[in-house]
Amino acid sequence: MHKRWRLDGQAALITGASAGIGLAVAREFARLGAEVLMVARGEALLASAAAGIEEDVDGAVVRHFAADVSDAEQRQEIFDWIADLESPLSILVNNVGTNIRKATLELNQVDFATVLDSNVHAVFEMSRLAHAFLKQHGSASIVNIGSVSGLTHVRTGPLYGLSKAAVHQLSVNLACEWASDGIRVNSVGMGTTLTPMFDRAYEIIGQRRASGYTDTGIGLYKSQSLLQFSDQNKRGSTPAEQVAVMLFLLSQEASNITGSTYNTDGGFTIF
Repeated sequence: MHKRWRLDGQAALITGASAGIGLAVAREFARLGAEVLMVARGEALLASAAAGIEEDVDGAVVRHFAADVSDAEQRQEIFDWIADLESPLSILVNNVGTNIRKATLELNQVDFATVLDSNVHAVFEMSRLAHAFLKQHGSASIVNIGSVSGLTHVRTGPLYGLSKAAVHQLSVNLACEWASDGIRVNSVGMGTTLTPMFDRAYEIIGQRRASGYTDTGIGLYKSQSLLQFSDQNKRGSTPAEQVAVMLFLLSQEASNITGSTYNTDGGFTIF
């Protein structure tokens, strides 16, 4: 691989790194030479994921720290850990996200706080805490994981959509504010991706169908895209395909790109 795609000498902090998109990002970044700093809530699963990367990738430098990024004290502990490592942090991937799939009138304040704390507040605060480290590097980049749900209605419930719309807009604001600090900020508007979250959505669909509920568009609607007509498996995106776009946005090949949302949705948002 050409050196312009390599991440040697860079440290990448990835949240939600124990499974799904986060784990795929961590594995690919390790393969490209980055020092990978993995964060997720569950210690056992996170440690296993980190060990798996070290086993699969020769010479991988992988460190992990179990923490809940929706908790203020634990967020600070993450960056105290990074400071002690003295790692040259230049990449932040804000990947953590959750959802509560209920109709608007069924939601309560606890539901609202749970989704917004994880999907918006945590992204906001992780970015702020990372700022000093990224500024010190001088040529740094943040990628925030958004969703087509933040761009249009996809029947995932109102909380997920509004939280991802906020992530997209936050990325624009940070890109403007931090450009002079040498920090680029972009987001990806992900469509259906074959991850554990996707599997859970389809499990819910099955349960609703079994109970006689007919409006099961939560996942089926979102899985539609232009590319399903040319893909005989009619699949969603793979984690590897999503990671490839993130890698581009984080690389020097995208040094003139900031404040953008790249829709990695198989054409869903134009269909």
